Amino acid sequence: QVQLVESGGGLVQPGGSLRLSCAASGLVFRLDDMDWYRQAPGKQRELVATISTGGSINYTDSVKGRFTISRDDFKNTVYLQMNGLKPEDTAVYYCALVILTSVDHRRYWGQGTQVTVSS
Repeated sequence: QVQLVESGGGLVQPGGSLRLSCAASGLVFRLDDMDWYRQAPGKQRELVATISTGGSINYTDSVKGRFTISRDDFKNTVYLQMNGLKPEDTAVYYCALVILTSVDHRRYWGQGTQVTVSS
């Protein structure tokens, strides 16, 4: 079995920074695309950032220039560095990793971590 464990969320003032981590454990054969999503209260889940196996990166327009996604395949981990945080970034953030295991090849989801931006 594969599990994803997220960490790094919390309460931060506007303009502050947080770094989210999402680590995969278990029988991981290969990590493919890695994504960060977020869901604010009363809103649909939104794709925030994605990084492919080859390192291709995309961001939703609202976070460009402020957020940075990165991956460490040796540690089976994806990161989201968030700078210049705004109140509208408040949401539960989820990682989603496409993982090849001994039994399947599919997307796994993290448990979510709360990010609150408030003064």
